[in-house]
Amino acid sequence: MPSAMNAAAQRVQAAFRKGTAIPSFNIPYHAMMAPVIRALRDTRTVGMIAVARLEWTKFEAGSPEAIRDLYGTLRDPRLTLLHLDHCPVIDEDLCRVDFMEVLTRAVKAGYDSVMVDASRLDLAGNIAATRQVVAMAHEAGVPVEGELGAVLGHEAGPLPPYEELFASGRGFTDAEEAARFVAETGADWLSVAVGNVHGAITAARREAKVAARLDLDQLTRLRAAAGIPLVLHGGTGIRREYLQEAIRRGIAKVNIATAIRQPYEALRQSDPEGAGEAVYRSAIEQLETELGVAGNAALLPATC
Repeated sequence: MPSAMNAAAQRVQAAFRKGTAIPSFNIPYHAMMAPVIRALRDTRTVGMIAVARLEWTKFEAGSPEAIRDLYGTLRDPRLTLLHLDHCPVIDEDLCRVDFMEVLTRAVKAGYDSVMVDASRLDLAGNIAATRQVVAMAHEAGVPVEGELGAVLGHEAGPLPPYEELFASGRGFTDAEEAARFVAETGADWLSVAVGNVHGAITAARREAKVAARLDLDQLTRLRAAAGIPLVLHGGTGIRREYLQEAIRRGIAKVNIATAIRQPYEALRQSDPEGAGEAVYRSAIEQLETELGVAGNAALLPATC
């Protein structure tokens, strides 16, 4: 099987080696894409435009192809990459998904990287599903992100009290399982659970997100066990010092959704132009202040 070493794979691997990260911005509404790309360009930052399955089933992204088409008119080949985010095997409503159909469509549509989320299966099932995606995507030179552990937040109903969740380590990624997962799947990147949570996508999605923290010692163990770039989902709301230390400890890709979606949704009906500016300002804040990765293009391989 050929190695998946396209520009996305090379750049995430370089970020992993150099202690920086590539931000991945989820786009549930088409009008959010242009201000995010403008923020990446203005800060000289390599970043991903991402769409997850739930963003065309529960929001207004349309489809993987619709996002691909819009991206084709706005992309900056020096700085931007296109990522197919969370394609679950079992979705947030606990329904089975034809994940291979979705992910094969994304690879054929020209996405630079894809993610399969089989974390609601047992370990053996997760490995089997992820390995199937890796075999397909690597044939096209496309890197694959898998997930191990449970990054909570997309399920129906409220989360348990966060401090109780954190203290129990419920759903946290296990280091021994991570080593086995990487060895048996051939995945390029691993999404981990170390205290991070997703933003709500239900009626509660306009509420302030829980202030999460991260188990940095567990993250260090996961980096040693997995040996591949790690991914942090639920990047909004985590205290800055945790985020930036996590990047130094092996997080090479950080997903950002709530931080740009909430200000957009607050203004999209009453002030569409202002909504776009709110997305731009929030993206700049994430790049420069929260993540501290602005200007990462100087550290990463060039592409065209």
